[in-house]
Amino acid sequence: MTRVSAANGGAGRATLPVMAASENGRAGMVAAMALLRKGGRALDAVELACRVTEDDPNDHSVGYSGLPNVMGEVELDASIMDGRDLRSGAVAAVRGYGNPITLARQVMEQLPHVLLAGRGAERFAAANGHAPQDQRTEEALQRWRERFAHYGLDSEGDADLRELTNTLTRPLNLSEAPLSAGSERRFGTVNFLALDQYGDLASAVSTSGLGWKYPSRVGDSPIIGAGNYCDNRYGATACTGMGELALRVSTARSLVLYMKLGMSLHEAGLEALRDLAYLGGVPGRYMNMVAMTPQGECAGFTTVPGKKYLYMNEEMEEPALAERVRLEESA
Repeated sequence: MTRVSAANGGAGRATLPVMAASENGRAGMVAAMALLRKGGRALDAVELACRVTEDDPNDHSVGYSGLPNVMGEVELDASIMDGRDLRSGAVAAVRGYGNPITLARQVMEQLPHVLLAGRGAERFAAANGHAPQDQRTEEALQRWRERFAHYGLDSEGDADLRELTNTLTRPLNLSEAPLSAGSERRFGTVNFLALDQYGDLASAVSTSGLGWKYPSRVGDSPIIGAGNYCDNRYGATACTGMGELALRVSTARSLVLYMKLGMSLHEAGLEALRDLAYLGGVPGRYMNMVAMTPQGECAGFTTVPGKKYLYMNEEMEEPALAERVRLEESA
């Protein structure tokens, strides 16, 4: 297993800043590390990193240009967590507004709630001055038209969405390249973990969810304990992949809990993988995790071959890729 640790800093500094992320988080990580180098806070860093990815029209699993649901609507989910005091904020099934990670943070800081969904989240966005923004790009809409024009989905109730959604979210061929002709990956997500120079951890997750999903389907990304969990005392974890898997076994909280119980990062990750294995394997439906200890040691875990994660500390010029650990490879 590749492990990345934060070295001891100079006088008065607990650690060198360090980050871990899903493989699609490179640009966000670079921007966030620049902030951490200036003494920025972990919570600000993970929000910034997510925003960069959310605004990238070339990432079709997050934010602007995310793949639509079965009705042709882009719905966004996000969550953020502060490891100092376990404050958390999340939004789900948000339509017509961008940067859900910032909206999630505003939920955390302005309301006595953790999660807002749907129209309530959109109302809260408007109240906070977020400008309405169609998250659909012409590329994503054209892809939707090509797949769904003959179903007559111009208003809800025009087709049996249950059967249609089950057909279109069938297990995927992992060898397919994302968004290539005739194939596509329909679930993604971006996540970031950060440790700042003050010893604080923070985590953030953002996604447009499963492509072609049933309207208002919510996966693990905005669910604290399933797709995201962060605690200064024990560590942080965030997930990507088929969110229903992490929802069923509370993957993010479980991995952190295993470290609380005295397991090493490696042992805790393997135990979380065992939880997922108990659900039974379905081809193409996988789960990835990135995890970090309070000392800045980080690692990635996965249920399928060939998955990597990004890591970076203050002394590195660019993020680097590392292999994620699989249960079978550690047997």
